[in-house]
Amino acid sequence: MRKVIGVLLIASFAFFVFSLVMRDLWAEDPAAVRTLGQAAIEQTIPQSGAANTVTAIVVQFRGLDTLGEVTVLFLSALGVALLSGEFAGRGLKEVFRDDGGFILYNGARLVLPIIVLVGVYIVAHGHLSPGGGFPGGVLVATAVYAVLMTGVKNELSTRLMAVIEGFAGLAFVGLGLLGLLSDRFSFLANVLPKGSPGMLFSAGIIPLIYAAVGTKVAAELSTLVTSLTGSDYASAEKEAQGGKR
Repeated sequence: MRKVIGVLLIASFAFFVFSLVMRDLWAEDPAAVRTLGQAAIEQTIPQSGAANTVTAIVVQFRGLDTLGEVTVLFLSALGVALLSGEFAGRGLKEVFRDDGGFILYNGARLVLPIIVLVGVYIVAHGHLSPGGGFPGGVLVATAVYAVLMTGVKNELSTRLMAVIEGFAGLAFVGLGLLGLLSDRFSFLANVLPKGSPGMLFSAGIIPLIYAAVGTKVAAELSTLVTSLTGSDYASAEKEAQGGKR
């Protein structure tokens, strides 16, 4: 296994170097390619209205890549959820049988709102400073994970999380379709008022996209952790047994 991982890492690095070399050899104007980053910086404010250039690139200039990343995360969470039933009665479920004691149990619930608040802050300010939907969503899911780890009864409805995740995904796509319906006729075009750069209510649809991404990531990772604990599977099993009686 280590050899396989080593070969993959070497192949990835070789591909990266090859792409850099070919970029200069095949480009009609190599100088223009090397200044692409400068062009993105110059177009950030006029095109997106975001104070954070990285956000403008990730959410708008390369918005389809971000949509693909969210899809990959969804497929990963779905795979874990499908496989979780195989070790619902063993494996990681044993880890969650103990609440870890009074301090961990109450401490996790004490810091829960603080962690969620910081996560929401990171999502809401993604167009102004480093952060955004992915790190903010992961932080919110971490709060859920802490509560699950320190509680004997791990009750979190994966059905509810699936509904939230689905609506967040539809919101992302719907915001992208707004651009197709506008006169710009471009998916994920920033058609809403951009406001003043540096202000909270600015950058058009970018904060809304990050809100959808953050909600989707938080819901998917929370579902993943719940599936690993086996709690949702166990609840469904108990309901089935009660119905048989």
